[in-house]
Amino acid sequence: MINKIKKIIKKKNKTKIICLTAYSKNFATEVDKHVDITLVGDSLGSVLYNYNTTRKVTLDNIIEHSKSVRMGIKKSLMVVDMPYKTYQNKKDALKNAIKVIKKTKCDAIKLEGGSKIKKIVKHLVRNNVAVMGHIGVLPQSVKGKFKYKGKMEREKKQLLNDAKLLQNLGAFSIVLECVQSDTARLITKSIKIPTIGIGSSKYCDGQVLVTDDLLGLNETKIRFVKKFVNLKKLINQGIKKFKKEVISKKYPSKKYSY
Repeated sequence: MINKIKKIIKKKNKTKIICLTAYSKNFATEVDKHVDITLVGDSLGSVLYNYNTTRKVTLDNIIEHSKSVRMGIKKSLMVVDMPYKTYQNKKDALKNAIKVIKKTKCDAIKLEGGSKIKKIVKHLVRNNVAVMGHIGVLPQSVKGKFKYKGKMEREKKQLLNDAKLLQNLGAFSIVLECVQSDTARLITKSIKIPTIGIGSSKYCDGQVLVTDDLLGLNETKIRFVKKFVNLKKLINQGIKKFKKEVISKKYPSKKYSY
């Protein structure tokens, strides 16, 4: 685990870091072949359960999906989101983080926030829990529409201070979500640990997306989501072919029967 994290940190200013989500063994097996970091995000709430907020994702939800994901990972660093209200204080944060790590065999956990959770991050790192930070738009805290961060000077200073704080507390990388491009660039240049962007420009050290989004499985109008393939179309083609062969009695043939 330590060696994997060191490899991630060493990529800063050298080569882009690739991070994608996975919520099951099958997806993790394919994602793992191409990424540096596999994230079991609490985005599984909206992707798999149609929740309107990540706040509804529970510790048990994330643990069960992470156990499945672990079976599909051979090389990438596995990071698991800590769900809403599972790190409200130092004691609960450490207890829940250890539970996640023990049950899922993940390499690290991710927390949302900066100065507000500094005591929690410090406590986790002191107890040998690898922490990925997350600043900018914080889905667990957002009410209503998401608005990008870092345009106003006050926000820019706060984000930069939070990034430096997380670095000094021992976080090994930081997700920048929907952070204005110039601010993301400034933060990335100002800290020694990698930044992983989502909707935060090409200036970050790496990029993360929800895998289902880039594959075209989700209908989303979020600005930063690019559909790299239309998997829905391929799925429909396969199902239509199956239906046609069943109706025509072509399937199952002798080859596919006992």
